[in-house]
Amino acid sequence: MAVRPKSINPVTRWSGLAALLFVALLVAGPLIALWLRADTSSILTSADWSAVRFTLFQATLSASISVVLAIPVARALARRSFWGRSALITFLGSPFLLPVIVAIFGLLAIWGRSGLISQLLQSAGADRLSIYGLSGVLLAHVFFNLPLVTRLVLQGWGHIPVEHFRLSAQLGMSSKDVFLRLELPMLRSILPGAFLLVFLLSVTSFAVALTLGGGPKATTIELAIYQALRFEFDLGKAAVLGLVQFVICAIIAFWSLRAAVPVTFGGGLSAVTKRWDVSSKRMILQDGVVLVAVTVFLGAPLFAVIRRGLPSLANLPTTIWPAIINSLTVALTSALFSVLLALALAGFIDTLKSRHKKMSSIVEAIGLLTLAASPFVLGTGLFIIIHPIADPFALALPVTALVNAAISLPLALRALLPALQQNRENYGRLTDSLDMRGWSRFRLTTWPAIRKPLGFSTGLAAALSMGDLGVITLFAPPDVETLPLVMYRLMGAYRMDEAASVALILVALTLTLFWIFDRGGRLGHQT
Repeated sequence: MAVRPKSINPVTRWSGLAALLFVALLVAGPLIALWLRADTSSILTSADWSAVRFTLFQATLSASISVVLAIPVARALARRSFWGRSALITFLGSPFLLPVIVAIFGLLAIWGRSGLISQLLQSAGADRLSIYGLSGVLLAHVFFNLPLVTRLVLQGWGHIPVEHFRLSAQLGMSSKDVFLRLELPMLRSILPGAFLLVFLLSVTSFAVALTLGGGPKATTIELAIYQALRFEFDLGKAAVLGLVQFVICAIIAFWSLRAAVPVTFGGGLSAVTKRWDVSSKRMILQDGVVLVAVTVFLGAPLFAVIRRGLPSLANLPTTIWPAIINSLTVALTSALFSVLLALALAGFIDTLKSRHKKMSSIVEAIGLLTLAASPFVLGTGLFIIIHPIADPFALALPVTALVNAAISLPLALRALLPALQQNRENYGRLTDSLDMRGWSRFRLTTWPAIRKPLGFSTGLAAALSMGDLGVITLFAPPDVETLPLVMYRLMGAYRMDEAASVALILVALTLTLFWIFDRGGRLGHQT
């Protein structure tokens, strides 16, 4: 007997609508505030349009390279079982989690003009490397985003029931056939969303363009917004650039949602099994080389940060302790708020997909578009909104946590939504036929499906907030500091050894937060 879809749960409906309204106001409100305060006669110059073209070019290249490189890395992890695999998966998240200013310090130590690679090239009689400009921006973006895409694609591989691989081995299917019939449909479903995330992250990347952009020819929209606000105080130009950036990302988000192809594999026992189709020595060696190469590429800059920061740990300033407390408070608050918004939106979107597919796509697009607005635009707009009714500087930490939660929301949404959709495809009809509702349905079917991505999303949001050096610079008074702000001020005072030690503490706390939440979500699981 057919089971008629049930009406949307009131809690799911109202929590989803509330989250949707909040996100829409958080994005639109600051942009409107800027526009109303700005001189709308501001006209974009040829340099501004050059920044738009460079932004699109580098974001497309960054996203394409990150996605292409992530496929063999995720595939090697998905089809191999070895000692230290869990630790390697956790480590692969570290570059994306590193505070940007710390990661750039490490990249310059390896790839910069005075870095390790340049020293080796010079000793061999070759010229030193210069990573400023497009090459440096691409290098940094791939360094940050390759681990994120790898984790997202690896989750997609985990959604393929292992019984399918066992059946393909019994049928004598080759690795090529397995790829075409099982793995390629999964990649077609996962990669458009992953490309979207990397594209949006690359479009709104500020610190990378500021430190590695290399002049006017490598200026992004984000950097142009910062220059308009900080140096020219041209609110009109900043507002127009912010709207241009928003429209670009909205178009890409719409295209990416339409490009995604849903795929259903059915249910399975979710146990790890041996892959007989990839057991040849050549494939084992191939996967080993891939994993070693990506580990060295991602690990060398992190090792450089540790090597530079250890000697000066005993000479840290006393301001480090309040900064640690402030950073942890902002990070945990931001992570909690981000995952609550993501859960509300993901549940609402998943429920809508079986009833109003177009409406669910619109809701999903709105949830993803918080990355389209620059943090500087959001921060400046919020400053204008808050100033008439309260002291913005007294709200530095809450506003920073709020903006950080908004920026990490799309990442949490992209991790949680596929898990909910897969769970609905596998068990939705069964739970409806059994009339399972409320807590029992959540405990028995929903929680096991979202546990891993929820832990990953919470850790990711907390780590990103720990390393933020964006909104806090606009709001923080002299007596309020976070760890990134302490490091930034030490670097500005040329106290580089102390700054390196603060960077080391910041990295340790960031990775610890991510590990705690991510590990908590994966306890009892093998992927």
